[in-house]
Amino acid sequence: MLAPFDTCAFLRRLPLFTDIDDDALRRLGPACKLRRFERGEMVFRMGDPCESFFVVAGGQVRLFVIAPNGNEKVIELCGPGQSFAEALMFLGKPCLVNAQALADCLLVEVPRAALMTELASDGRLALKMLAGLSRRLHGLVHDVQAYALQSGVQRVVGYLLRDIADGRDDGRPVTVSLPVSKATVASRLSLTPEYFSRVLHELESTGLIEIDRRDIHILDAEGLSRHLAN
Repeated sequence: MLAPFDTCAFLRRLPLFTDIDDDALRRLGPACKLRRFERGEMVFRMGDPCESFFVVAGGQVRLFVIAPNGNEKVIELCGPGQSFAEALMFLGKPCLVNAQALADCLLVEVPRAALMTELASDGRLALKMLAGLSRRLHGLVHDVQAYALQSGVQRVVGYLLRDIADGRDDGRPVTVSLPVSKATVASRLSLTPEYFSRVLHELESTGLIEIDRRDIHILDAEGLSRHLAN
């Protein structure tokens, strides 16, 4: 038997709600809904009303749009502890993207009405939510810059080195585990799956990385980082 999920305790561990007043958390927690989605199930579709935002408690969700020609573009991948749809919720307009479970997911749905009540009385919470939205906007601007100014190879290398400060490490091999399929990562980088795989194999042939299914072992982070300057 599964242990009961403590929504208030889960929210308390999130950076967004770390400093929220205990009474406010006790009001907000029960107003949230625990939602379970099977792999491939849609959380919401473009055009649906957006009256809540979601926090991933387990699994992974992709946000994506579909072009008129049927091609899909992944906007963002959200894993445990990450939230999505805050900006859509505040707009008060229909959803602008689709959200789909990439694995069996457990999501906490935070309703707009309950959140707005707490935002009105807690300036710290409002500032934290504003900071979170600003970080997301900064990330989107960075993505646009990468698509416009970086080659495909640079985008792949930047993705592999994203968790290594300045593209360097302490000399030990680093492993990047792709959280989703290569095709999904490629879409996130605005690349075709074939091109993404080709770049990985070219980097492997030079001895910079080693590919083991979804695990990418970075053998020479400093050498790999030089591709970002070329």
